[in-house]
Amino acid sequence: MAISESKPIIVALIIGRGNNTLKNKNILPVMGRPLLQWGGLAAKFSNYIDYYYVSSDDDKILKVGEEIGFKSIKRPDELALPTSQSSDAVKHALNFIEGDIGKIDILIVIHANVGTITTQMLDSCIDLLMNNNYTSVIPSHYKYEYHPRRAKRINADGTLGNFVGSDTEYISANRQELEPCVFFDHSFWVLDVKNGVKSENGQYPWPVMGNRIFPFITEGCFDVHDLDDLKRTEEWLIENGVRYE
Repeated sequence: MAISESKPIIVALIIGRGNNTLKNKNILPVMGRPLLQWGGLAAKFSNYIDYYYVSSDDDKILKVGEEIGFKSIKRPDELALPTSQSSDAVKHALNFIEGDIGKIDILIVIHANVGTITTQMLDSCIDLLMNNNYTSVIPSHYKYEYHPRRAKRINADGTLGNFVGSDTEYISANRQELEPCVFFDHSFWVLDVKNGVKSENGQYPWPVMGNRIFPFITEGCFDVHDLDDLKRTEEWLIENGVRYE
């Protein structure tokens, strides 16, 4: 997205389901605040974001978002199943948002179970999207130990074979020699609405990102799945000096 001279309309959207293995994980306390409020407050202090919404099937999540100024979008049950696709939830929310305030240009999707987000990260990604021909900017990290060239598939007889390429194709055992490989940390997504969310040719499994996805390299960011992750989130916030009064 290369933005014109007119100011783009930018919206932050927190998304989170209520039905999780760790009960109420999105609103469990971290340093005195519900988890989802850390990412939400990072957005509230952004230099760019104009509007704020939260999408969930869970009234408790919606209420916690409302406490910091995020307008509620009640997600239908069919989009809140363990098998539901996050892209579908984003499109549902976008329809609500544009029905509420009109067409928007950039949508910042913040995952409710992530606290390792800063305002500087959000604004840096927004800058990248506004000044380049990308359809999205996504926080990503290098994970060479999980490189697809090292992955194995389980064959019908229970033995292993290479997941990518033939079993006899040479692949270096030195991971530093492999082609650079990144994975999304799923803290937040910065999306071009016209060319990303609404495009018909986005990359799966998250087609709302479009097909010109740019990685914003991060270290140490992660989503919360268990109580240990909550403790790690607290440590990360302290180490990075993140505080909101």
